[in-house]
Amino acid sequence: MQKHPITVNGAKKLKEELAHLKSVVRPEVIAAIAEARSHGDLSENAEYDAAKERQAFIEGKIAEYEHKLANAVIIDPTEIDADGKVVFGATVVLEDCDSEERFTYQIVSEDEADIKVNKISIGSPIARGLIGKEIGDIAEVSAPKGVHEYEIIDVQYI
Repeated sequence: MQKHPITVNGAKKLKEELAHLKSVVRPEVIAAIAEARSHGDLSENAEYDAAKERQAFIEGKIAEYEHKLANAVIIDPTEIDADGKVVFGATVVLEDCDSEERFTYQIVSEDEADIKVNKISIGSPIARGLIGKEIGDIAEVSAPKGVHEYEIIDVQYI
């Protein structure tokens, strides 16, 4: 089985979501099935069918989250000693070589990625272009609109 990296915060959120599904959502769905079942004939009971579909969806989510956690390598960025290199979990300050605009991104797992909070996926083109680089290096990133160059201004493990 292939292991996948996830940050401490990402693992914590995944565990919280899993606990919520198991302790809150699953019992609600079971209660909805019982309620629908009490209405009689199950062959023409749309409520029952909907509740069973919801149950299948929730059980699938639970299995997915359990699988992700079982195959996760939890990485604490504060404990990384990568000598200034860009690695998974690092927070990187970049400067666009053309526009001189600055960006700050943390490189995280696919599940944690959220551009609104400056978290980019390890599988994204920009993260792939940054991995292994150091402060002062120029990273060339292939994007749909062409190749962009970014200078690495700072690398932090926070």
